[in-house]
Amino acid sequence: MAGGALGGAASEENGETAAFDTGVAHVARVYNYWLGGSANFPADRVAAEQAMAAYPDLALSVRANRAFLARAVRYLAREEGIRQFLDIGTGIPAANNTHEVAQSVAPGCRVVYADHDPIVAAHARSLLASAPEGATDYLEADLREPGKIISAAARTLDFRQPVAVVLMAVLQFIPDGEDPDGIVAELLEAGPSGSYLIVSHPASDIDPEAMAEMATRLNRLMSQSVALRDHGEVSRFFEGLELAEPGVVRIPEWRPDSPAEAASPATMWGGVGRQP
Repeated sequence: MAGGALGGAASEENGETAAFDTGVAHVARVYNYWLGGSANFPADRVAAEQAMAAYPDLALSVRANRAFLARAVRYLAREEGIRQFLDIGTGIPAANNTHEVAQSVAPGCRVVYADHDPIVAAHARSLLASAPEGATDYLEADLREPGKIISAAARTLDFRQPVAVVLMAVLQFIPDGEDPDGIVAELLEAGPSGSYLIVSHPASDIDPEAMAEMATRLNRLMSQSVALRDHGEVSRFFEGLELAEPGVVRIPEWRPDSPAEAASPATMWGGVGRQP
C-alpha cells in the first residue's frame, strides 16, 4: 500500500521504470513470504521470520485473511448481487485474487485494484486477466488520496451502481493522525445505497503481548509502520453501515466453510457492511 524506497531493483509498468530498495523489508514482499510466495528478498525474509518468532501462528493468520477475502467476495457476488469491486492495497497477487473469486460467481464482474507500490505494479499483469464478460484495471494510487482513486476507478466502475470497497489488512498503515475513518467514509460516499465495505485489520486485543512484540519488530525492520487496533476501533470503520452477520469478528469466524476453518489461528478482526 505504501511506496517503497528508491534504489536496488527496477520494474517496468506502462513504459515507466519504478525503482525500489530490496535491502529494506517491504510489507508487500513480507506478506508474500508469509503466503509462501517467492517475490521477496533476504531483508523481507528476515523481517517475516522475526515477526513469526514473536507470533508463531502469523503465517496461518495471514492465510486466514486471504480465505476471509475469498468468502466475503463470494458472498457479495453470489448472495448480494454485487458486480463491482474496488480493492485497495491489494499487494502482490496471490491465489484467489478478488477478480478471480468474483468472476467465478458472475463473469461480468468489474474489479479495480489500487496500490501505491512499484513492487506490486511489477506483478500487476496477473490482476488484469479478466473474464471476457467482465473487466479489471490496476491503478498506482495511494489510499491516503481516496478522491484520486475514485476518479481513476471511474474509468472501469460505474459509481451510480453499488460498489464493494475492499480494504484487506491495509488500514493498519494509516495512523489515526491521517484520519483513516475519513478516508473510509469518502470511499463509501462515492457509491450509492447498497454499496459495501469489506475490512480486515490486525488486532491489538487478541493475544495482545505477542501482537505488540510482532508490531515492534516489523516497525523496526520494515519501511512501513504498523498500527494495531482493537475490536472497537475496527468496528468504528463500519459506523452507519448495516453489518452482515456475524458482525465484526475474528476473520476465521466470519461465515466459515467448516468448524476447522472457524478455529484457525488468526489475530485479525474483519467484517462486511452495507451502505443503507
